[in-house]
Amino acid sequence: MVFEKLNNMQASILLIMFILASSPTLLLSSQNPPLAKLKCEDRCGDIRIPFPFGTTEECYTNKSFWVTCNDTGFDPPKLFWWNTTIEITDISLDGQIKLLHNIAKNCYANGKSNMSNSPLIFFRYFTLNNTANKFTIVGCDAYGFVSGRRINRNFTTGCTAMCSSEADLTDGECDGVGCCQTSIPKDVWMVDLEVRSYSNYINISNFNNCSYAFVVEKDSFNFSKANLTNLSNVRRLPLVVDWAIGNGTCEEAKSDATTYACVSANSTCHKPTNGYGYRCRCEEGFEGNPYVNHGCRDIDECLHKAGNNCTKNEYCRNSEGSYSCICPEKYDGDGRGEDGCKKKQNMKIAIVLIGVASGIILLLLAIILIYLELKRRAQNKTKRKFFLQNGGYMLQEKLSRREASPEMVTIFSYSELEKATNNFHNSMIIGQGGFGTVYKGVLADRRTVAIKRSVRVDPTQIEQFINEVFILSQINHRNVVRLLGCCLETDVPLLVYEFITNGTLSSHLHNEAKARVLDWNTRLKIAAETAGVLSYLHSSAATPIIHRDVKTDNILLDHTFTAKVADFGASKLVPIDLAQLSTMVQGTFGYLDPEYMQTNQLTEKSDVYSFGVVLLELVTGRRALSFDRPVEEKSLANYFLSVLKQDLLFEILDDKIVGSGNMEQISAVAKLAKECLNVRGEDRPSMKEVAMELEGLILRGKHSWARINVENEEEKECLLPNDDGMSHFGNGDSSSSVGYDSISRDHILLPMNGGR
Repeated sequence: MVFEKLNNMQASILLIMFILASSPTLLLSSQNPPLAKLKCEDRCGDIRIPFPFGTTEECYTNKSFWVTCNDTGFDPPKLFWWNTTIEITDISLDGQIKLLHNIAKNCYANGKSNMSNSPLIFFRYFTLNNTANKFTIVGCDAYGFVSGRRINRNFTTGCTAMCSSEADLTDGECDGVGCCQTSIPKDVWMVDLEVRSYSNYINISNFNNCSYAFVVEKDSFNFSKANLTNLSNVRRLPLVVDWAIGNGTCEEAKSDATTYACVSANSTCHKPTNGYGYRCRCEEGFEGNPYVNHGCRDIDECLHKAGNNCTKNEYCRNSEGSYSCICPEKYDGDGRGEDGCKKKQNMKIAIVLIGVASGIILLLLAIILIYLELKRRAQNKTKRKFFLQNGGYMLQEKLSRREASPEMVTIFSYSELEKATNNFHNSMIIGQGGFGTVYKGVLADRRTVAIKRSVRVDPTQIEQFINEVFILSQINHRNVVRLLGCCLETDVPLLVYEFITNGTLSSHLHNEAKARVLDWNTRLKIAAETAGVLSYLHSSAATPIIHRDVKTDNILLDHTFTAKVADFGASKLVPIDLAQLSTMVQGTFGYLDPEYMQTNQLTEKSDVYSFGVVLLELVTGRRALSFDRPVEEKSLANYFLSVLKQDLLFEILDDKIVGSGNMEQISAVAKLAKECLNVRGEDRPSMKEVAMELEGLILRGKHSWARINVENEEEKECLLPNDDGMSHFGNGDSSSSVGYDSISRDHILLPMNGGR
C-alpha cells in the first residue's frame, strides 16, 4: 500500500534504503575502513595516522607510537616523531615508517676543518630496514663508518669513496669512485654516523672539499656528480624504519587477550622479517586496519574488473572475503577460468569437434616427440664430435694415469655452464683479451666460479688447451687459481676456475684510485706470494713446471689482496733429467727473457726474468711496455737498468709507496729485480732464492727491532753496484753487473698468440 502512494523515483529511493538497512555488512563494506581510534586524529596534512600511532595518549597504544602534528609555520601541517624535529613522511600498516634524518658532513677550507658532525639515529623500540636502506659515502677523499647497536650486540661497518678528478665520476654509479654504498645489518635500533678525510682534500680541493655520510632509502638516492657540492645544502634525507608491536611472539601475545593487538575480526598475527615483536594484517580478501575494531573490511572484487578473473560472459558475485563467477542461464559451464561460460551447442557436434581436435593434438604431439628425439640424437653426435675435437680423449688418458682424489677436475655439461652464466649473457663478462672471454657464473650448488671461454682454436692448439687443464689439475697451492673443471661439449673449449673477487694485479697497479690501496707492505706480500708459487712450480712440484707467461695480468687478487697466479696455457712440464727445453718463443713483450728470445732455449730462469719485471711494476707503478712514453722509457726493464747506471733510481719509484720507514726494503727489492734481469740466465738467482729473499724482507720488516744493534756496516749493502762493477745477491755470491747497453734494442718480432 505504501509503494502505491509514491511515484517511481520515491519508491526506488525507499527500496535502496530498505536493502541497506536490512544488510549491515553491505553498509559497512561500502564505507572506508577506519584507520584511527574513534575521536582521534587520523590525518596530519597529507599523511594518514593509523592506530597504533596517535597524537595523544588515548590515541596510541604506547609512547613508542607517539607522533606530533605541527601546524605552526607549516602549510600543510607536518608530522614529527614524538616531539622531536624528525619529520615523518609516511606510515604504512605493512610495518614501515618513512622519515627524514640528518646526514654527517666533514668539510675543510684552506686545509682546516670548518664543519664536522656525527648524527645519531636512535629508535629504541623500532629498527632500521636493512633491505630498503643503504649506508652511503659521497666524496673523493673520504672514508666513513656506521656503528651502533643491534638487538643483542654492537656492530660496525663502512666504506671508502675516492677519486682524483671529476672525470672519474659516473652518474648513477656508486661503486667506490666518488660514492660508495654498503648494507645495514638486520635488527639495528641505534646508528652513529661518522665521515672523515684521508688527506684533508689537499689534492682535490679545486673541486671537492667536503664528504658526506648518511643512511638513505636506496630508491630515493641516485648518485650524480653534482652531489659533491649540492649535498652541502641538504640537511635531511629519507630512510625507512620497521615497527612492530611489543617484543614477544604471536603465541605469547595471544595468551593475553587484554593486550593482544590484532583486535579486528578477519585479522591474523605474523612475525616481521626484521626486528622483534609481531604485526597484524587483514586476511586475504579483506583490507583496512587490523589494530582497531571492525578495521578489516571485505574487499568487493566485483566493483573493479582488475579485482577478479571473471570472463566477459560471466557474472561476478561478491561474498565475504571472496567472490565467485556465475554463468547466466543461456550459457553452459562452471563459471571458472577463461571461456568458462559458452553458449549451449548440439552435443553431437561438440563430440565430433572434440574427437577431431584430440586426433590433431595427438598427431602434433607425435611429431613433436619425433623431432625432439632426432634433435637429441643430433646434439649428442655434435657433443661427441666436439669432445674429440677439443682433446677429450687426450685429457681422459692423462687423467687416467692419476689416482682419483677430491681435487680431480670435474667434466661439466654445457647446459650446467649455460645456466650458471644466464646463457653467457654480456652482463656476466668479467674479462676479455686475446685468450678469449671470462664469465662470472653461479653453479647449481651456489658456488661462484669464473668460466674461461677460449677463442676458437685450430687443432694445433688443442694440445696447449689440454696442457693447461692437466697442469692445473696437478697443482695444489693456496696461491694458484684452482681449476674446478672443464667442458668439452662445444666448439669452443671451456675452463671452470674458482672465482677471484678483486681482479688482476695489473688493474690495481695502473688505476690511480685502486693503486692507493696497494701500500708497500701489500705489494711486498704479493711479490713474496707470487715468488713462492713459482718456486713451488720449479722446485717442489712432482714434475717441474715453467709458467712461461709471468706478468701482472696473470696475477689475480682476492678480497684480502692475496695473490693467485693464473693462466697456465703456455706452461711447460720439464722432465727431471732436462735443464732446458727447445721451444717456439711464447710469452708477452716486456716480460720476455732476452736469452730465451735469442736461443729458443726455455729454462726456469726465463720465469725469473719475467718476475723481475713484475717486481719493477710493483716498485715503480709503471707498465712493463708503454708506447705512450719516450723511446728510452718504452721498455720498463731497459729504462730501469739505464736509470741505475745514472744513479737516478728514486726518480722512478711510485710516490704512493715511498715512506720514511720503507726505503731500505724498496731498495732491496729494486736490487733483487736487477739481479733477476741479468741478460745471462746463469747469472740470475733461482726462484727459490728470490722467494727466500722476499720472505726475509717481510720478516725483517716485522721484527725491525732486531736490526737496531747491527754494527757490521757491510750488511747494509748499497743498491747500486760497487766501484768494481760487481753486485752481491742473497748468500753473497757475486756476478757481473750487466748494464742497459748489454741488451739489444732491436727486438725480434715473434708470434705471441695475441699476448695471451
